Amino acid sequence: MVPPPPTATYRLQLQPDFPFAAAERAVPYLASLGVSHLHLSPVLEAVPGSTHGYDVVDHARVRAELGGEDGLRALADTARAAGLGLIVDIVPNHMAAAPRHNRALWEVLREGPHSSCARWFDIDWEAGGGKVLLPVLGGRLGGELARLRVEDGALRYHDHVFPLREGTEELPLPRLLDAQWYRLAWWRLARTEINYRRFFTISDLIAVRVEDPEVFDATHATVLRLLDEGVVEGLRVDHPDGLADPGAYLQRLHEATGGRWTAVEKILADGERLPAAWPVAGTTGYDALRHVDGVLNDEAGADDLLAQFRRFAAPPADRGGDWAATLRRAAYKVVTHELAAEVDRLTREADALCAADPALRDHAPWALRTALRELLVRLEVYRPYAAGGADPETVLTAGAAEEAKAAFTVGAEAEAVDTVRDLLLGRPPGDGARAAFRARFAQTAAALRAKSVEDTAFYRHAPLLSAAEVGGSPGRPAVDVAEFHAYCARVQRDWPYTGTVLTTHDTKRSADVRAGIGVLSQAPARWAGLLAEVTRQTALAGGRRAPDPQLEWAAWQTAVGLAPAALSARAAEEAGPYAQRLQDALLKHVREAGLHTSWTERDAAYEAAVTAFLQAGPCGAPLHTVTEFAAELAPHVRANVLGGALLHLTMPGVPDLYQGTEGEYRALVDPDNRHPVSFDPKALEGLAGRRGSWDLSDEKLAVTTAALGLRARRPELFGGAGTYEPLTATGPGAGHCLAYVRSGSVVVAVTRLSLRLADAGGWADTGLALPDGTWTDLLAPGRKFSRHARVAELFAELPVVLLERV
Repeated sequence: MVPPPPTATYRLQLQPDFPFAAAERAVPYLASLGVSHLHLSPVLEAVPGSTHGYDVVDHARVRAELGGEDGLRALADTARAAGLGLIVDIVPNHMAAAPRHNRALWEVLREGPHSSCARWFDIDWEAGGGKVLLPVLGGRLGGELARLRVEDGALRYHDHVFPLREGTEELPLPRLLDAQWYRLAWWRLARTEINYRRFFTISDLIAVRVEDPEVFDATHATVLRLLDEGVVEGLRVDHPDGLADPGAYLQRLHEATGGRWTAVEKILADGERLPAAWPVAGTTGYDALRHVDGVLNDEAGADDLLAQFRRFAAPPADRGGDWAATLRRAAYKVVTHELAAEVDRLTREADALCAADPALRDHAPWALRTALRELLVRLEVYRPYAAGGADPETVLTAGAAEEAKAAFTVGAEAEAVDTVRDLLLGRPPGDGARAAFRARFAQTAAALRAKSVEDTAFYRHAPLLSAAEVGGSPGRPAVDVAEFHAYCARVQRDWPYTGTVLTTHDTKRSADVRAGIGVLSQAPARWAGLLAEVTRQTALAGGRRAPDPQLEWAAWQTAVGLAPAALSARAAEEAGPYAQRLQDALLKHVREAGLHTSWTERDAAYEAAVTAFLQAGPCGAPLHTVTEFAAELAPHVRANVLGGALLHLTMPGVPDLYQGTEGEYRALVDPDNRHPVSFDPKALEGLAGRRGSWDLSDEKLAVTTAALGLRARRPELFGGAGTYEPLTATGPGAGHCLAYVRSGSVVVAVTRLSLRLADAGGWADTGLALPDGTWTDLLAPGRKFSRHARVAELFAELPVVLLERV
């Protein structure tokens, strides 16, 4: 029997410091929150010490460092006794490229393309001259030879261990190296020479060919057994865009699991739809994040911030000044540098397809490469899909092809664009080689989009940092109320059990940090005043200025979002020192931006200047001005925090709460957002009794438990049979009240743009017409409303209200 879908899930980030046993101890607290399932990060064997688990090395075993299968079963038993199920995160796309731990890869490196495991990995043996390139050396081979040694029948280099091809153990080192099925190389060669498919541009993660039925069976057997035995009840699928055929994979998975609840980490571009044919519950929820954040942003203020950013930082249009131009330049950078090897492989495949068809011959390889590059950078989605979603015809448009031809001087040579586009559109469909080419193009497109958007452009275009989030659209940071309602109605109709999130292990800033930054869209003039004042104070404190104004702008916005005055004592204790966290996040920011320094070409002097500025500015004397500013905006940050939380917990879909976010939670980009949290049962026990002294964390916890309790008690109101209907307020503050009805029995209303509302004079006689009946306030027991309610009374205690029909 297939278990029912979750009503709400709670994400736990497992790691050696927080194993199954720790999760088991947290079960009583988590059950009392009102969630139905615990959502576990990957549980299969990973690289020792991994704090995330996405670097799987053995699909057959539950991770020993977490407590092994016995520990997982004990957690499942304890959870089940408390009324909770388990959802687990699975990683079908890749494994760790760590031979000493990954036995399948060890066999391939020892036995070559004839290994029984060779089909597991997407290796281009021909491109590597019959060898797998392993870019692990700290320098060129000649300079590292002295650090290579043969010991215990294996080749060793620092902590790396590699197998030896049979019969080569006694060879002199140079001959021994040449005799292997792999080639050890300087790590910098990965950019242009690597010949195995990776996860994005991470050479430490090698892609897995789960499209092969035998590989699928081998890599999913343990997870499927845990599902069959009831230990696990549902799945979250990591990065399906990286697979050769995501739709076919998900169909196979659906059949193998018997239709268990499954959500996929599919990042949808603005306006993109999930392929309707996919047999899944929906996405993991970044599309919901984008709409919740967006509806709480002010469009006019965001435009003002963009103008200020351009004046303050004066970035060129394609280096931060304009979103579209910045994204295009970032895409060119990634496709010509980080993904050069992947584009070369696509070029070789396109050249072979053209050579095999007389009608397509005589396109020079450079022309095919140019055509591929120009089409790739013009894709506005992560990858095209033939069935629903981003159909190839609609994303590889004729208009994009015409633009791509501008890269050619000779018109006849530009016809390579049409040839490549026709191959990608399946004109004609052709044989398996053409299908494989289309799949590889789509896989490369996904990596390009992720690296150019999330890991580059988001860090260059920074007028409103809270909009630079996974699934977000910095070029359009605000969503109006009508669009929000339309999105919710569509989700309720098409994907009622999809996942929704506000904070994850991958968000660059937690929801509460984004809420603090998002308020700036309502206060552009106040922000300008703060920026001028802290810049003046920093100069007086020692003349330290940021080495570039784009970083300076981003640093002060980050400081506002993370302001210590807004941190609860518990969050501050768990998350560690403010200054170190801010400095770590901003150093990552400038390396990801890649404008002055990067992960692979670090500029030590520039980074030292960044650190000196941070110490003198956001972490120095001007910090008190930032905290005072944050305190002034605190009521409006509160409205965003509580409003976002209630929307997330009551909108269509299955809400997933990231660990710790039931209370105030301020975290920056990983690894800051992956630290273990503590679970205090007493936080819930006395919540109602200390109502008169609630802080923001208490208020958020009260909103969370009330909404989750309602979902648990009345799941039919929020599931597939439920309904979603907008409610419209009337009066001078109508645009600041976002409200809707769930299944005729629950009214949700939140305050939006509260600072703009206050500046306009408040609610006055704004009203909200409630459906017939008497409605009780679940956030303030004893309060009841009926018919036409004054909005000022609805929001008398909190800037949000949750009503249930009596």
